[in-house]
Amino acid sequence: MAVIDMVAKELHMSPKNLLKESLKTYLEIKLSKLEADIFLIAKKYGIKDVFELDSRIKKGFLNEKETYEDYFVLDNLEAEREKTKKIMEKL
Repeated sequence: MAVIDMVAKELHMSPKNLLKESLKTYLEIKLSKLEADIFLIAKKYGIKDVFELDSRIKKGFLNEKETYEDYFVLDNLEAEREKTKKIMEKL
C-alpha cells in the first residue's frame, strides 16, 4: 500500500482529495512566504512593487548600485507569486 493511500485511509479521505488538499496547503504556505519576502523588501525601500522601485531608481531617489540585488530578487519573487496564484486558481 502506497503512503498516500495509507494516509488517506487514516484520514477518511480519498487519495485524490488528499493530494489536492495537500497541494493547496503547500501552495498557500509558499504564497505566504513569497508575500512575506516581498513585504520585507518593499518595506525596506518604502515601495509597493518592483515597478515603484524602478521608478524611484530612475528618478534618483534610490541608488541603483545599492538596490541592484534587491531589485532582481523582488522581481523574481513577484513573478513567482503570480505563477503560484495562477496555479492555485486552477485547483
